[in-house]
Amino acid sequence: MVLEPVPEDWHRCLAVVAHPDDLEFGASAALARWSGQGKSVVEVLATRGEAGIDGMDPGQAAEVRTSEQVASGAIVGATSVEFLDRADGMLEYGLDLRRDLARAIRRHRPEVVVTISFRDSFRGGGGWNHADHRVLGEALVDAVRDAGNRWVFPELVEEGSQPWDGVRFVLAGASPLSTHYVDVSDVIDRGIASLRAHRAYLKALGNGFDPEAFLRESSARVGEEVGVAHATAFELI
Repeated sequence: MVLEPVPEDWHRCLAVVAHPDDLEFGASAALARWSGQGKSVVEVLATRGEAGIDGMDPGQAAEVRTSEQVASGAIVGATSVEFLDRADGMLEYGLDLRRDLARAIRRHRPEVVVTISFRDSFRGGGGWNHADHRVLGEALVDAVRDAGNRWVFPELVEEGSQPWDGVRFVLAGASPLSTHYVDVSDVIDRGIASLRAHRAYLKALGNGFDPEAFLRESSARVGEEVGVAHATAFELI
């Protein structure tokens, strides 16, 4: 499939993922591009990634990874980074998660919602996708619809969260069903810096993982498809 440019005639973006570092493996470079255009970018994370570092106590990991995500968000111009404080590794699709996500969408009133692939895998492979990624993405797409319906989760209206049906589309980064791309040639360095901000997590990965090589090479492959130096692929829903 020939990738098309993501439309950019909008002003407010809400990026929602399961864990610290999820956005930074490609999608955060697009966030940097958009914040540089004067668009509003807000990040919401379902968990604090407390189960993501085997050699670190979950309580300590939550603190470290929260700090890393806040620093990473600042690098790409996010105006705020919020956490829903759900349990890392144990997200469950259901009404509670949909309600929390719909509440966030109503509060921030985005025109575009960004996440990462919630399909069985990622574009280019990489093995079976994490359960939290799959659960979060499906619930998020449903919550976009929920956010616009005052009769779904009427308790949100009682809280003062008025319906919002202004989301034009959802973008899922690195989806195997990608249809669109964002040219990140001018901001790839900020994308790399945002991934480097996850120092403790990257150290725990071991195996000599090189964030700069990973992002430059993966974005160059997409860029070659579309005729630019570096690009990020997205499924547009």
